[in-house]
Amino acid sequence: MRRARRWLPGLLLVSPSIAAIGLFVYGLIFWNTRVALSGKHDEVSPLGFDGGKNFVELWDQPSWPGAVRNALVFTAVFVLGALLLGAFLAFLMDKGIRGEASFRVVYLFPMAVSFIAAGVVWRWLLNPAPAERAVGLNQLFHDAGLGALANTWWQNPDWGMAAMALPAIWQMSGYVMALYLAGFRGVPEELREAARVDGASEWKVYRYVVFPQLRPVTLSALIILGHISLKVFDLIMAIAGKQIITYVPAVAAYVEIFDRHDPANGATIATYLLVAVAVLVVPYLVWTVRQERAR
Repeated sequence: MRRARRWLPGLLLVSPSIAAIGLFVYGLIFWNTRVALSGKHDEVSPLGFDGGKNFVELWDQPSWPGAVRNALVFTAVFVLGALLLGAFLAFLMDKGIRGEASFRVVYLFPMAVSFIAAGVVWRWLLNPAPAERAVGLNQLFHDAGLGALANTWWQNPDWGMAAMALPAIWQMSGYVMALYLAGFRGVPEELREAARVDGASEWKVYRYVVFPQLRPVTLSALIILGHISLKVFDLIMAIAGKQIITYVPAVAAYVEIFDRHDPANGATIATYLLVAVAVLVVPYLVWTVRQERAR
């Protein structure tokens, strides 16, 4: 009874959360996987079991390989751009510029805006209209005499997804800046002073002393940005809608379920997204647990 008095109150306190997570997370993952393994390609067919054919046949659809390519391009540009811009902003903050608190608020403010709201604004900024009908950035370039920089942005058939990553970089780079700034401030000043005494320039201090200490920060930012980019949906829908040129897996799942009324294919795409996110997150969690045990 004494032991029960110790753990029973805590268990009763967290049991609603455990039940909710079990039902709405793992329960729905199980149900989604069950639908993905079925032949339910319309709203009236029974679930059944198709032996996983959906996972193979999905690649025969003309739009699916392009959706995967678009997601990879978006992920590469978004993750790299947000990391570099966030690290650069954190570097400036770390040098002790005037008005640092105000700059932190300005850089972090985009994160408080939803992807839908940001998409509505950036849809205007990235308007692909030519010079005579230009608005947004194209109009700005035209008025500044830099008309050569105007382009079709997200409507470009080759690198439109790279332009689509610009709003995401704008929105998340402030968050990355906050992570790196905390990492910069966590490096002991004694290490920097010791490197300076040894004759290291300021660039070498950061390259060989500061940045190696920030590998855990970089890994955390990489995981967070990577899983956001793989399942991006609202930003794409707000800017371009369900156009094939900006097709990504999340949009494809929406189209399969709500437009084509094919639950099996939609669940298959959702399962692919789950696996892609798990490939990023699970190794990070394992590494974190090992680091904690090592301490």
